[in-house]
Amino acid sequence: MAAMTSSARPLLNRRLAEFGTTIFAEMSALAMSTGAINLGQGFPDTDGPEEIREAAVRALRDGRGNQYPPGPGVPELRTAIAAHQQRRYGLTYDPDTEVLVTAGATEAIAATLLALLEPGDEVIAFEPYYDSYAACIAMAGGTRVPVTLRPHPEDGRFRLDLDELRDAVTDRTRLLLVNTPHNPTGTVLTREELTAIAELAVERDLLVVTDEVYEHLVFDDAEHLPLATFPGMRERTVSISSAGKTFSFTGWKVGWVTGAPGLVTAVRSAKQFLTYVASGPFQYAVAEALALPDTYFEAFRADMLAKRDLLAAGLTAAGFEVFRPAGTYFITTDIRPLGERDGFAFCRALPERAGVVAIPNAVFYDHREAGAPFVRFAFCKRTDVLEEAAKRLGTLRG
Repeated sequence: MAAMTSSARPLLNRRLAEFGTTIFAEMSALAMSTGAINLGQGFPDTDGPEEIREAAVRALRDGRGNQYPPGPGVPELRTAIAAHQQRRYGLTYDPDTEVLVTAGATEAIAATLLALLEPGDEVIAFEPYYDSYAACIAMAGGTRVPVTLRPHPEDGRFRLDLDELRDAVTDRTRLLLVNTPHNPTGTVLTREELTAIAELAVERDLLVVTDEVYEHLVFDDAEHLPLATFPGMRERTVSISSAGKTFSFTGWKVGWVTGAPGLVTAVRSAKQFLTYVASGPFQYAVAEALALPDTYFEAFRADMLAKRDLLAAGLTAAGFEVFRPAGTYFITTDIRPLGERDGFAFCRALPERAGVVAIPNAVFYDHREAGAPFVRFAFCKRTDVLEEAAKRLGTLRG
C-alpha cells in the first residue's frame, strides 16, 4: 500500500527547497553518458603519495581506527594538525582543546554554521561561493548576504570591494564566511584585503569562518595568509582545512577545525550529532601526511602550476577569456568571446559539442546574472587528459 502523504505540505524542509540536485551530480552524469572528459568536479584522477596510502593500510591491519575513534579525532592527527599550523604559520593551538577533526571540510562548515548561528543571523559570504555554504546557512536558519567578487579590468583578478563589504554589515550580521584561496575564481586574498577584513571584524565584533582547503595551492607571487594570524583574529576565527585537496585523497573525507577553545567546543557540540566520528584509519594516515617534508608540498604545487598553465593555454587558444588563478586547481573563463552568454546552456551543450564537461559559475551566485558568462574548469587531472581536453576544446573556435 502506498504511503500516505499530505498534498498541503511539501516533503522537503522549506529551508532546502531552493537546493535541488547539485550541478556537480548533473555534470558528472553528463560526462558518464557522453564519454566526455570531466573537468567539472574537483577531484584528481590519480591518488596521492604511496607512503600515505600504505599508512592507511597499516592502520587498518593494526586495528587502529576500525572502531569508533575519539570524538575530537585521534590524538596523533590532532597533534599533527597543531604542529602543521605552528610550522607553517606560527599559530599555536592546543591539540586537546583547540583542534577538532571532521568528516571533510564540508562537515566542518556545516557543524560550524549550525553551532554559531541563530535563526535570523546574517552571514556575509563572497560570491561566487562553494554551493554548500548557502545550504548550510539555510539549514542553520541564517540569512546569507553575498558580496560579489568581480574581475578587475587591469589584471583580470577577481577582487573584493571593501566598501561593499563594509556596507553589507548590519546589526544582524553574525559572521563573515571567507574562502581563500577562493573557489571558483582562484583569487588569493592579499594582505591588504585580509587586514581590512580583520579590522572590520574586530570593529563590529564579528565571528569569522575561514575555508582554507586550498592553502597549499598558491601560485606565482601569491601567498596564503591565515586570517587567524592577524591582530585580534585568533579568538574570533574558526579556521577550516582538510587533507583531500592537499594530498589527493578526496574520498577519505578528513577535515579539521582550529580555533579558540570556546569556538571549537561549540562546533564540536554540533558535529557530534552529524557524523559523530568518521574516517578512523585514514586519520592516522593523514597525521603522517601532514608531517611530510617541504619537498612534497613544493613538488605538489609545481605539478599543479604546470597543469594550470597547460590548460590555460589551451582555453586561450580555444577562444575563451581566461582568468589565470593565483590559487586552487580551478580556472574561471568568460565565454562571451565565443559568442556565448549563458553558462548553463553552454555547459549542458559542451559534452556533445567538444567532449568536455565544465561547471557554470552562475550556480555559485545569488546574483545569477553576475555569474552568467563564467565557466569553471578543473585542472587537477593527468597531463595527457588535459592535453586531450585542450585539443577537443580547440574545435570550438573552428
